[in-house]
Amino acid sequence: MNFIAWMIVGCEIAFWIVILLGLTTRYIAKKEKMGFFLLALTPVIDLILLLVTGIDLYNGTKATTVHGIAAIYIGVSLAFGKSMIKWADEHFLYYVMKQGQKPIKRFGREHANHGLKGWFQHLVAYGIGAGLLGALIYLLNDSQQTEALSGILRIWSLVLAIDLCITISYFIWPKKMKETIKQ
Repeated sequence: MNFIAWMIVGCEIAFWIVILLGLTTRYIAKKEKMGFFLLALTPVIDLILLLVTGIDLYNGTKATTVHGIAAIYIGVSLAFGKSMIKWADEHFLYYVMKQGQKPIKRFGREHANHGLKGWFQHLVAYGIGAGLLGALIYLLNDSQQTEALSGILRIWSLVLAIDLCITISYFIWPKKMKETIKQ
């Protein structure tokens, strides 16, 4: 595995460590401002990955699938970061601190609407990641060097379309609550 691949893995691990430290600091140590500060560091992780990837490509490294995945990671992290932190916050509060409300399970129209909201977040992630990939392709201006980035963009476009089809299916065939079997 190359350096950028390790950076992506490291950034993902760092993302969840920072969230866990932020939540632990906020709820267990009762230091709300410090907890907020730690949670606010998550975009810094993205910036580090962006800089390292950019420097690697600037130094003449041929763009690989891993460089494309770095762009996807940054887009997803920025688009979904706030909702992932909210999800982690709710689950930490309920399951670890035994406080707050149990995280809700969605069914029917509510599930479909939530899925649509997630698809729009995916669209934003795609916009950010595709913008980064497009910028790299344009700046490097060498189709042989950026072939992998173009491939990633095509695959991600397909994934986004499939995600939309799945999201639409939630409206056509709504998720139903499972009935409990009495014995």
